[in-house]
Amino acid sequence: MAEAPVRGFPPQEFADRTKRAQSRMSEAGIDAILLTTEAELRYFSGYLTQFWQSPTRPWFMIIPATGKPIAVIPAIGATCMGRTWIEDIRTWSSPQPEDEGISLLVETLKETIGTGGILGISEGPETHLRMPVSDYRRMMTLLPGFATRDCSAILRDLRMVKSEAEITKIAHVCSLVSDVFEDLPNFIHPGMSETEVFQRFKIKCLEHGVDDVSYLVGGAGQGGYGDIISPPSERPITKGDVLILDTGCIFDGYFCDFDRNYAFGHASDQAKRAYEAVYAATEAGVAAAQVGATCADLYHAMQDVMTKAGALGNDVGRLGHGLGMQLTEWPSNTPQDQTVLKPNMVMTLEPGMTFAPGLVMVHEENIVIRESGPEFLTRRASPTLPIL
Repeated sequence: MAEAPVRGFPPQEFADRTKRAQSRMSEAGIDAILLTTEAELRYFSGYLTQFWQSPTRPWFMIIPATGKPIAVIPAIGATCMGRTWIEDIRTWSSPQPEDEGISLLVETLKETIGTGGILGISEGPETHLRMPVSDYRRMMTLLPGFATRDCSAILRDLRMVKSEAEITKIAHVCSLVSDVFEDLPNFIHPGMSETEVFQRFKIKCLEHGVDDVSYLVGGAGQGGYGDIISPPSERPITKGDVLILDTGCIFDGYFCDFDRNYAFGHASDQAKRAYEAVYAATEAGVAAAQVGATCADLYHAMQDVMTKAGALGNDVGRLGHGLGMQLTEWPSNTPQDQTVLKPNMVMTLEPGMTFAPGLVMVHEENIVIRESGPEFLTRRASPTLPIL
């Protein structure tokens, strides 16, 4: 088992992130950014907790034009936030629906910006406002001299390009889960139900050192599978089944996201050819994943291979995406996405195709973009469909 990277980051990592954000804010004429979601707060502070699972309390962080971020959070989080590099931590007793931190947030914003200015709010794709809409309206009513401006491009651009420390964490969790997939023939066998397969896989991942198996989907069926996002069933695995497991495991707040396919006893020629087609599509995606290429280039490189292999369709909408603190991050490998690949972007390549009526084959790997060419973070799958 690989030695685990040091958990957390030195304060300089967060200071650098903050300074880069502030430089972009200055260019955009934004006086402060208001953060409300888990990934953004964690990106600038290191605040890592599962307490976000509860929808009861909102959490706020302000990125000022200069200086450190300011946390405006429920008092229950003060001790945990105090372990980060953040020094200015302002709290209220929560839950308090009649004033869920809004008065304190407004007071802090006025202190930070003054009586008026431009407040950055994430408004673009793949963002959301993690506070009640009524509270947001009340906040803006109490800030009559303020206007808002979309800052999602600033945050997206910062988070797309990873530091070496971030990449090391992603590489580590990819390695741990690669170990489990390679060991799968030793602990999965016909007769087990899909539920048992999922449970056994999760246990093995935890035993190998991941912090959590936050995401695990898949499915199995005779000759192939048609659905990979439903919960597992009590249906037993039988000879002739093709199984896919697609997992997002976490180490120190960073995800892997990849899958592996297996056949039991035997596989049809159709399933074998489909597997080889998506494997070849991944190879084409890797070859296209060069600095300066676009996500659309990756899509077309992979889709062209599957089309030539006789794909009946692809209704997923994209063939991979960004990866990091979230299971799926910006950008997406679609025909429309003109995001330019830069060094240290971490991407998934996920070609999938319908190869027979009601049957699909999906393959996924994780890579990092480098000046010298892409590097695998996952250990490459078998070029032919493994038969157990």
